[in-house]
Amino acid sequence: MSIHDPQDYMVSIDEMRKLFNHSIQTGMLVVDEDGKIILATDQVLKYSGYSAEEITHISFPQLFKVRASLRELYEFYFKNDSSPGEWPHGFLVGKNGETMFYQFSMLKLMRGDKFMYLLTMKHQDSSQLSLLQRFSDAFLKDINLGVLLISLNFTLVDVSDRACQILGMDREHILNKSLDEIFATIPSQHQLVQRTILNGAVVRNHAVSWTNNQERYELLLDSNVLKDNQGNIVGAYVIFKDVTNMRSLEEMVQRSDRLAMIGQIAAGTAHEIRNPLTSIKGFLQVLRRTFEVKRMEREQSFTVVMLEEINRINELVNEFLLLSKPKHVSYERIDVTEVLRGILPIINNEAILYDVNLQYEASYHLPEVIADKELLKQVFLNVCKNGIEAMSDGGVLTISEKVDTVERNVCIDIHDTGSGIPLFVIDKIFDPFFTTKDTGTGLGLSVCQRIIHDMGGTIRVSSKGFGTTFTISIPYT
Repeated sequence: MSIHDPQDYMVSIDEMRKLFNHSIQTGMLVVDEDGKIILATDQVLKYSGYSAEEITHISFPQLFKVRASLRELYEFYFKNDSSPGEWPHGFLVGKNGETMFYQFSMLKLMRGDKFMYLLTMKHQDSSQLSLLQRFSDAFLKDINLGVLLISLNFTLVDVSDRACQILGMDREHILNKSLDEIFATIPSQHQLVQRTILNGAVVRNHAVSWTNNQERYELLLDSNVLKDNQGNIVGAYVIFKDVTNMRSLEEMVQRSDRLAMIGQIAAGTAHEIRNPLTSIKGFLQVLRRTFEVKRMEREQSFTVVMLEEINRINELVNEFLLLSKPKHVSYERIDVTEVLRGILPIINNEAILYDVNLQYEASYHLPEVIADKELLKQVFLNVCKNGIEAMSDGGVLTISEKVDTVERNVCIDIHDTGSGIPLFVIDKIFDPFFTTKDTGTGLGLSVCQRIIHDMGGTIRVSSKGFGTTFTISIPYT
């Protein structure tokens, strides 16, 4: 393959000698300063599977996987005339996805006021890869950790696949870009990486939360600088691990412990509270009747208020009792679809009062689960009632059934179209006594979680600002 007029490229005799004195070459590339491929020799086209026209429509990082930008590789390896044994390496990714291992050298060419790179590539047998090289490449590709490699000018040199997944970003769109640009839409105090990392700030097991507009992650973050043989800082790395499930499990255990303690207290004191309340309620009913007969309307209204408050106390005591281990639980094989259809009329009547439309999406032939039918009804009714009440201006409540064959769960999604749950609240909604309602006790969802947890299942909640979805998962055998 021929190259344009050599006069277009200002290459010195020394540079040309340096190029052709090196060992056998199997391919050459010309790449501009933005990483766009300008020219490729026949050897590169052969191994990559691209045509001469196709290869000019892709960028160098798409064709060749290396651990730094071309500018950084040139400055580090070739500005001071490195030996062939020190040349950088990478993988050429063919059109069909196959990879080949190469070492390469570089020359910097000037064309007018712009520069380009001429790369000469030497194919290496993969069996010649050192253990360290194999580990380095596999680490960023396969490890279940988020890894960011950062240069001295605060650009992203490389990123692991897991980091892209957690960040919700495409590798090709963020590689070799400034981290200030990558996180431009995020307030500086909430950015995952700070510039101070290049000043030598070491971080160990720093807990951070990250939301990528799709999922929220709880992360443990480590970071440190990278130094050369003279002790000079040449870059930095950030490693983070997703501990969302671990944190959720820890919070669930703590919440379950609190519920158990409240339940023990409730079981011991509920009857002592109920007995005097029953007497007070009875006498108030007699007084209300007396006031009604004597037409003492003002005094009668007082007794009505007191009776309503006593009823509220009784309801609170009932919920306290449910926090303790239910004494008459009957676990059996049940059909979740049958349970839901049995309570749909109740849910629909409640929805009508709030001008809410009810949609039920059945999934036929759901596997049977081991559960208590009455307690399961209580959970579904409670969560549906919360969803309906969240739509004060009307909306749609959708109940859908599905099967998670991977985790072997029957899942019920209950979705409302309300205003959603703010992020600073969503972590607290299962806490005992936490409520956003003026008349709520804050125990309803705690009781539901306890019931489902005792069945071996989970309740998860997600809210994206335009509605809330509760997912109730119950294992099947």
